[in-house]
Amino acid sequence: MLSCAALRKTGTGWEFVSEEALEDFVEAHLENLLGLTIVKRQHTVSEQRCDIIAVDEDRSLTVLELKNSEDRYIVQQLTRYYHALLESKPFADRVNYDRPVRLIAIAPKFHRDNFTDRKYNQLILQFLEFAIVTEGKKLYFRLKDVDTGHISQIEITYQQTETTNNIPSPPREFRNLLKKFIDEEQQVVWKIREKILRFDTRMQEIICSKSIGYGKGKSKLCAQICIDRRAEEGYIRPGLMLWLPLSPWRDNCNRVGRMAIYNRKSNDALSLSKIDEYSYLRHWPVGSRYSASDWQVQTWDLKHYVTEIGKPNNESNLLDFLINLSLQKWQERL
Repeated sequence: MLSCAALRKTGTGWEFVSEEALEDFVEAHLENLLGLTIVKRQHTVSEQRCDIIAVDEDRSLTVLELKNSEDRYIVQQLTRYYHALLESKPFADRVNYDRPVRLIAIAPKFHRDNFTDRKYNQLILQFLEFAIVTEGKKLYFRLKDVDTGHISQIEITYQQTETTNNIPSPPREFRNLLKKFIDEEQQVVWKIREKILRFDTRMQEIICSKSIGYGKGKSKLCAQICIDRRAEEGYIRPGLMLWLPLSPWRDNCNRVGRMAIYNRKSNDALSLSKIDEYSYLRHWPVGSRYSASDWQVQTWDLKHYVTEIGKPNNESNLLDFLINLSLQKWQERL
């Protein structure tokens, strides 16, 4: 599995954009990093909210608390989680509560008070320091046991660039949507989001019921990212909706509508990463209940469409061209 992490560049290196982004990454790679299988993330028990609950191959319980910065009270948190879990014993079908419980704290650095608290605590707590390290042109997420010095690491094959510092951290809904796609499509969707949000300071990221919208309020959208419901069973792939001119071959192409981009091959799981002149656009009016085979749905060959609209000769990436056109038309409507 490729590692799609939400990072930002700092003066000294890289860091996760939020604690939630750190949790996303550790959850996705828990087995490779620590040999654990996740049971539940953000589980609340007796008013205590555990970051990650996991088990090993013997069904022994492991509780993980993650911090994106130094925290003086991480030992106390794990102690409370331990007590609450042992009292209520949730997930008894997956956890063997007769076995010792493993408590793990993960942070970039531990405060000296953490070591004092642990020294006088009756429970066994493991401190793992994480770092994002650069080796050549590659980035790695590294975990180091502060007591044994043991290191485990995994490559991060995607990261945000320094130019995305002013882009807000992606909301949980966006990250949850992203997890549904294969890694190559995740990278395409990340780049689309960055491109749109960098375009204009008025651009907003709007959480809709089944999609993430981009624009100024729900009535002034220029793009939506969702799940492509036409995908063949067994595939989950992203769908991209753009507000584009409905009549590209006319002199007046100011009337725009919501368009979906598709490849000719309905079973192609890499739709957005393989957009070419043989793809096509389909008009999906907002609120439409049309089926994919509905004769009323208007479609355009992408090659014909971009020719009529007047694509610059130096614009080789058709997906970028369509996104730029959508952004231009959105700006004109404000």
